[in-house]
Amino acid sequence: MKLKKIILENIRSYKNQEVEFPEGSILLSGDIGSGKTSILLGIEFALFGLQPGQKGSSLLRNGENKGSVVLEFEIDDKNILIERTLKRGKSISQEDCSITINHEKKEISVMELKSRVLELLNYPKEFSKKQNLLYKFTVYTPQEEMKEIILQDSEMRVNTLRHIFGIDKYKKILENASVLASKIREEKRIKENLVLDLEQDKLELVSKENELESKHYNLASVEKEFFLKAEERKKIQEEKDLIQEKINEKSKIQGEVEKTKIMISNKEDLISGNEKTTKQLSLQIKESEDARFDETEILKLEEELKTTKRQKTDLNDLFIKISAEINSLNSKNQENAEVKARIGSVDVCPTCLQEVNVLYKNNILAKINLGILENLKKIEALNSEKRNAQIHLSEIDMQIDFTEKKIQDCNIVKIKLQNINEKKSRIEELKNSNFLIQKEIKDLQAKISSLEKLLETLEKFDSLHEEKQKAFDIAMKQERLAEIKTAELKKEIEFFNRQIEELKEKIKKTAEIKRQLNYLAEVESWISKNFSVLISAIERNVMIKLKKQFSELFSEWFSMLVSESFNVRLDDNFTPVIEQQDYELDYSYLSGGERTAVALAYRLALNQVINSLLSKIKTKDIVVLDEPTDGFSSQQLDKLRDVLAQLNVKQLIIVSHEQKIESFVENVIRFKKVNGISVKE
Repeated sequence: MKLKKIILENIRSYKNQEVEFPEGSILLSGDIGSGKTSILLGIEFALFGLQPGQKGSSLLRNGENKGSVVLEFEIDDKNILIERTLKRGKSISQEDCSITINHEKKEISVMELKSRVLELLNYPKEFSKKQNLLYKFTVYTPQEEMKEIILQDSEMRVNTLRHIFGIDKYKKILENASVLASKIREEKRIKENLVLDLEQDKLELVSKENELESKHYNLASVEKEFFLKAEERKKIQEEKDLIQEKINEKSKIQGEVEKTKIMISNKEDLISGNEKTTKQLSLQIKESEDARFDETEILKLEEELKTTKRQKTDLNDLFIKISAEINSLNSKNQENAEVKARIGSVDVCPTCLQEVNVLYKNNILAKINLGILENLKKIEALNSEKRNAQIHLSEIDMQIDFTEKKIQDCNIVKIKLQNINEKKSRIEELKNSNFLIQKEIKDLQAKISSLEKLLETLEKFDSLHEEKQKAFDIAMKQERLAEIKTAELKKEIEFFNRQIEELKEKIKKTAEIKRQLNYLAEVESWISKNFSVLISAIERNVMIKLKKQFSELFSEWFSMLVSESFNVRLDDNFTPVIEQQDYELDYSYLSGGERTAVALAYRLALNQVINSLLSKIKTKDIVVLDEPTDGFSSQQLDKLRDVLAQLNVKQLIIVSHEQKIESFVENVIRFKKVNGISVKE
């Protein structure tokens, strides 16, 4: 990886600044507070975004609502441009971000961009969900943070280094193995409780199988009893059915007797009806023979009716004519009244336009009034004539009704006389019918006598049926009891079969659980006695190897910075041990320059160990040192030249306000602060 350029907009003390990074060693120079470290924070933010616990307010310039960082760098001949922005809202948060690889730009999410950067840097995948420790300990760790690592709790430091070296997996494996072993022990306890009753279940199975065999033997006896009871019930049923047939026959005969009696009653009613009809017909014949009838009288009455109807027609015509004349005269009077009204209102003649004489008008009006009076007299005379016509019409209508009734009465007498022979013939028919019906009644009465004799022979079957019904009920009850007993025994056998099958299945499952229990015991023993020991040994050996390499490099770098009177190494917890003339010195009693030398040597040794361990990461050729000479003497500053020469990296970025370091590096970028804004000189 090689940094090429960074652009800061509203980041910390920068308003808008672009900084280019040449290849080789670079010194970011300037007074304290001039903004040198802000460049390094901008690079880290561009690559990885805000870190857990890091607030956006630590980067966004005070008073600004939006800021951004654009970082350009190169990896494996790929030119990469990353842009991240910060926006102030209720809180300061990351907003838009993008990545451009060889001029191909993509807008992606914050997490996607971090994953893409880690992929480009070829960092192991397990670091994608962790804090950005790998970058810190291989590229950029502020000197003060390194001192804190050295002084922190030994267990915490070892865990941190495990995390950085990527070997915390061994600890995780051991923790998981311990959890697994605990789970297995818990599972064993559960399964041990489940197999406690195995032997007792086996004994119970033998007992139930023996009892089942006994129930099968009893079932054969009970089924035989049930069969005999059923046969006995069937025999009684057959006898009862034969008796029931006789009883049914008796009921059928009784029904036939009742039916025959009803037929006799109906026939007697028919004879009575015929006799009544005969009497009525005889009376009608006598009445018809007494009645007199004259054909000429009907003709005379019909002629009289025709004459009367013609008179009625003539009167109707006269009535209509009179009504028309009355209407005509009323219309003339209405017209005369209208003319009279118009003449009374005329003062000027509409033809000659001369004034109309009053006398002339009065003459005309008098003439009109005379015509109206004559018409009224005529109307009165016509109304009187109309009333007389109406009275005459009413009299004619009454005469027509009387004549029509007399004609109708004559026709009735005529019809009665014509039906006498028919009625006499009907009387003979009814007498013959009664004779035949009486004969049928005698036959039916003889049939009833025969049926009643047959009924006497069937009377005994009622008592026999009652006896057989009682015997059948007893047999049915005994059969039902035998059937219930059989069903109950079969149900018991079925229940025992189900219990035995369930018990067998339970024993089978329990045996399987016991086999699993044995297997779990073997697995737990292997995890506890073999696997965990093996993993602990692997981790210990890896840590020993890393500690040895780390300690040697730490001693080598420290010896280049401090006089040979000091002897340094790392203990098993990777804590620096400083000895002078066989006396161990506490870190806090060292001078400021010596503490800085310890931190820098620790930092450089850690960098080399990680790069050696993770040989494929793409940040091996870049190192960033932030204020690495704090408290250094002039002699130590001279020794730093040798240290920097030994680093052998393609790009080295040093942040320092020591002017002497300018002679150690190939490039110097100076910064200053003007009116609270950091700028590049």
